[in-house]
Amino acid sequence: MSYTDTFIRVAVDCPAETGVVPVSARPHPPVHVIQHELLSGAPYAYTHEELLYEVHVRHKGISEQERAERRKEIWTALFSKSHPCLRASMLPKKYGWGIHYNSEGKIAIYGKESPEYDHYTSGSEDGVKLLNAMRNKK
Repeated sequence: MSYTDTFIRVAVDCPAETGVVPVSARPHPPVHVIQHELLSGAPYAYTHEELLYEVHVRHKGISEQERAERRKEIWTALFSKSHPCLRASMLPKKYGWGIHYNSEGKIAIYGKESPEYDHYTSGSEDGVKLLNAMRNKK
């Protein structure tokens, strides 16, 4: 699911008080580490679908050459199945990152302690829908 003009707040049971950079000791980083790397490095560069694709190819270790040759095939196979929205991502659930979708559906992340997070969650931004990230436990 992709959103526009939406801000996903940090989960109410998120253990982080500020935006924490996720790290991993694994040789292949997990999805949330790749998401953070992409979104913090290039705010508003990716739509949800573009982010899913880029995370997928990096997570699977697909080479640049193979991506160029098989982009349409990889894209079609990836989106033949449904995917959870970023409300279910570990970034707002565990690491304290709010997620903003602009009017074009492009995504940026903001730490819970940031002025931008306060701005979007205060409701002062006209037309921005506020959603909560999914809880860690029911």
